[in-house]
Amino acid sequence: MKNKLYYQFAGSCFLLVFIFLGYVVKFYPNWLQPFDSTISQIVQQLRPTATTFFSWITKFGNVSTVIILAVTFLLLLLYGKRYIEAIWLTGGLLGIAVLVVNLAKTFFDRPRPSGEHLVYAAGMSFPSGHATGSMVLYGTLLLILPIFIQNKAYQKMAQCCLALFIFLIGLSRIYLGVHYPSDVLAGFCLGLSWLCFTYPIYLEKRFVWRFTNKQH
Repeated sequence: MKNKLYYQFAGSCFLLVFIFLGYVVKFYPNWLQPFDSTISQIVQQLRPTATTFFSWITKFGNVSTVIILAVTFLLLLLYGKRYIEAIWLTGGLLGIAVLVVNLAKTFFDRPRPSGEHLVYAAGMSFPSGHATGSMVLYGTLLLILPIFIQNKAYQKMAQCCLALFIFLIGLSRIYLGVHYPSDVLAGFCLGLSWLCFTYPIYLEKRFVWRFTNKQH
């Protein structure tokens, strides 16, 4: 119960940050200019050295890539009779990464940065779909890794790699000039709020599922 409260508190904090950023973007966009400009300038100082790397890493957050990977992971989960994990992953991707992100982009209607775009990006800017989608997809995989990797040391290594991977996908959107840092931060917070709120529920359902099946 205590852990559940911790996750709920963390989820509430991430959600409040997302709401705050959305409020500022909608009504006082100039407030974010110093933050966005400073972070963007620092990240884009790496140009053009890191362009090839970030152009590659950002593809792992593209809609087509996420769909292919999500379907692959879902098939593997279903094959292994991991139905609770499959439902959790599908709910996050469809509910948050698709529905909520697209509704938010329409509502906040923030244009993309006016500088040079190193890759093509359509639609509105806030929140970052790449940041949200990667947090939901790879974040879910990070949390269910203990099912597949029993060794604690290997677990931590794999989870750290996934966390770094998520961060780099978000960073790539700033480097490539298609998102403001506040877009990426909002996308991460939206994805993290979903994971924090639903992870304890997933654990409960998984326990009930395993207990019920043992009884049979």
